[in-house]
Amino acid sequence: MYSFHPACIVEALYYIVMRLLIINPGSTSTKVSVFDDEIAVFTESVFHDAPVLLAFNCVNDQLPFRKNVVMNLLEKHDIPLSSIDVFVGRGGTAYSQCEGVMYIDQRLYEDTRDDKGGSDHPAKLGVMMAYEFGTELSKPMFTLNPTNVDEFIPLARITGVKGIYRRAQSHVLNQKGIARIHAAKLGKCYEDCSFIVSHIDGGITISAHRKGRMIDGTEGAGGDGPFTPTRLGSIPIMETARYLENHKPQEMEAMCSRSGGFVSHFGTSDASKVHALAEKGDEHAALVWETMIYQISKSIGSMATVLEGNVDAILLTGGLVRYKSIVDGIVKRCSWIAPVTVYPGEVEQEELAFRVLRVMRGKEEARRYTGKPVFSGFPWDGNS
Repeated sequence: MYSFHPACIVEALYYIVMRLLIINPGSTSTKVSVFDDEIAVFTESVFHDAPVLLAFNCVNDQLPFRKNVVMNLLEKHDIPLSSIDVFVGRGGTAYSQCEGVMYIDQRLYEDTRDDKGGSDHPAKLGVMMAYEFGTELSKPMFTLNPTNVDEFIPLARITGVKGIYRRAQSHVLNQKGIARIHAAKLGKCYEDCSFIVSHIDGGITISAHRKGRMIDGTEGAGGDGPFTPTRLGSIPIMETARYLENHKPQEMEAMCSRSGGFVSHFGTSDASKVHALAEKGDEHAALVWETMIYQISKSIGSMATVLEGNVDAILLTGGLVRYKSIVDGIVKRCSWIAPVTVYPGEVEQEELAFRVLRVMRGKEEARRYTGKPVFSGFPWDGNS
């Protein structure tokens, strides 16, 4: 097992170039970068349509496939795995944690693999791949802001059923990165602002950010919020019950993250194909496309009430904001709340690389995985 951190090692590493491998698996893609310090050697994203990923029974079964994608990209760019100094993977599905850089150790790997946090999102494969590569080569390995960073206020947790609570599960890495960038453009600190941030891609999450904390948000892979290219979104509970009379629970679980949304309607998670159908006048595709925009806007509106109308900006980010119809539809319905600013794509690779570089240079402390969730219940549950 790699043992890291004598201060002398950190100080020495500051003066040499460090090569970082950044692994970022998403619901419809695997994005890989190599950085030499702050310089990107390459960044490349490989799209995976739903039929390819649905051939695997669960996300864990995708691991060899995704590792092969990473190795092929390294080979394509003539970068030996042995040249990597630090492995960094996007994470999620272990127990919820606080914001910040975290060491990847065996306990985090195992809890990620075993979905201790109660979800099954492909982001977990970033931690798993970084751990397997890092242990093989005895190199340091880190993650940052997994999908289940939990900063919810108590009001955001309670449901109408005692003991069932809403969970924090979103695109934390990109949302916080974009929020910090926009705050800087306003001449402010993220911790002094209130934003509604919408990550819109294969998965979609909308969160309320107040003074540096994500106090509420939609649970992307948990059957909450807008439907997406791969996710079913919020549906009435009684309709869910009726569906389960003739279907297995595993089918519903898969639709939360892999086979809902566009996949359910059209058999593909490729938004460009659905958009093309809508543009050609296909009534079904046009209605589904517009409904997705409508549901995103509804969620933004709900987060405005969470922030009591005190919203500095609405920030739209993710791959699907490249479509003018999505941006225009949201602006039409939501611009009365606050100014809308668009950040196409995402900044996840840079966030992962630059924050880990700060740790390697001794400018920031990495945390250890606690093996315990941030929230485990209220006093009346008897286990908080």
